[in-house]
Amino acid sequence: PAELTLDIEITENLQQEGERVLQALQSLHSIGLGLSIDDFGTGYSSLSYLKRLPVSSLKADRSFVHDVPDDSDNVAILAATIAMAHNLNLEVVAEGVETDAQLEFLRAQGCDELQGFLISRPLDAASIEPLLHADHRVAGARPSHVPTPLEPA
Repeated sequence: PAELTLDIEITENLQQEGERVLQALQSLHSIGLGLSIDDFGTGYSSLSYLKRLPVSSLKADRSFVHDVPDDSDNVAILAATIAMAHNLNLEVVAEGVETDAQLEFLRAQGCDELQGFLISRPLDAASIEPLLHADHRVAGARPSHVPTPLEPA
């Protein structure tokens, strides 16, 4: 089973806060907390700052996922985001996955994790607990750490 860690989601806009925030994020990372950039691509994105952040994943905003695979601009943005993140040794989480077509596109691009109604509607704590103990994988993706979507609720 994969090791469980607490993951804190930050927004791109924190990049504007400067060195003090960067030092705080590095301190959080040093004590074992995971850091993810939420809603990636919708805020202030400095690629030079991105490479300095101690983050382990980018969360591609649902606004890019929504019209995939029909919107060629969103296809290009997601493909580039996934490729860039993987080249920086970061995982990618796609937010707002609602259709099989979106799932297939993201699978083909090597997206690491998925969130959205296709996977599950929001659940209470008692309903989510069995899912936390299950081992789910996306077929064809990087096998060591890729949860799969669950059957639609």
